[in-house]
Amino acid sequence: MSVGGVAGMNINWYPGHMAKAKRLLRDQLSRVDVVVELCDARLPYSSRNPELDRLAQGKKRVLILNKADLADANATSLWLGHFRKEGLTAAPFNAVGGKPKEVVSLIETAAAEAIRRAADKGVKKVVRAMIVGVPNSGKSTLTNRLYGGTIARTGDKPGVTRANQWVNVTPWLQLLDTPGLLWPRLDDQLAARRLCYIGSVKDDVVDLPMLTIHLLEDMLSVKPDSVCERFHLSDSALRGPELLDAVCRGRGFLLKGAACDYDRCCTVVLDEFRAGKLGRITLEWPDKPGKEAASDEAE
Repeated sequence: MSVGGVAGMNINWYPGHMAKAKRLLRDQLSRVDVVVELCDARLPYSSRNPELDRLAQGKKRVLILNKADLADANATSLWLGHFRKEGLTAAPFNAVGGKPKEVVSLIETAAAEAIRRAADKGVKKVVRAMIVGVPNSGKSTLTNRLYGGTIARTGDKPGVTRANQWVNVTPWLQLLDTPGLLWPRLDDQLAARRLCYIGSVKDDVVDLPMLTIHLLEDMLSVKPDSVCERFHLSDSALRGPELLDAVCRGRGFLLKGAACDYDRCCTVVLDEFRAGKLGRITLEWPDKPGKEAASDEAE
């Protein structure tokens, strides 16, 4: 594997099951009272699907910043304020260990008007909520968490959920777990690249060395000390292929003859970021959501 320049990286991926997921979502919207959108708290801009504003128009919405335990707490607080100013009900959550009652309460609050109208007619309403989000955002994990057991398939790769699945959380609350939905064209290449960081796009359809370089550069911009310590770097100003080489040598990812083992390096860097092993990192902030990562110290 060779490492060339990183400027020309281009991501264009929209498989057929994404188009199917969009049709299924549109068909089911008329049957639900609340749309629960998940985004990744480390990438609250890039991991939100802008098409949902149009598709879910008129529906009550709840935005969950999932994997908040992996994100910078200060950044998450700023994002919550940002979304609330936009009129969205938003809350942080960790789908693996968070408290399900908090999300259930948000859904019930969002559906309060529909519950009241049904009560006025002498009916105790069963609230139906749809869980949506980009691939690998934790939708099925959240569904299982709210259900209190394993009922939805989960995995660390995109595309595990291939069809809609209704789940009874309580006698009065049903959840619809949906396949991950990306927008039709990944024409925002910065957002597309960052979706690759969290595994929303399959690793085997992108240039992993270039992606890994971009991720390392983004992380160095916000957490230089953590990155240098984790990967044994002596120079936080390194960029480009030289940065990847330094990580290989720092962590001992070497082949015979001291050649860099880029395959292993890329796999480890991506896996450790996704697992939060470099500490709590947020790569996007409300005042510069679609721009390159920059540390708060540099403001």
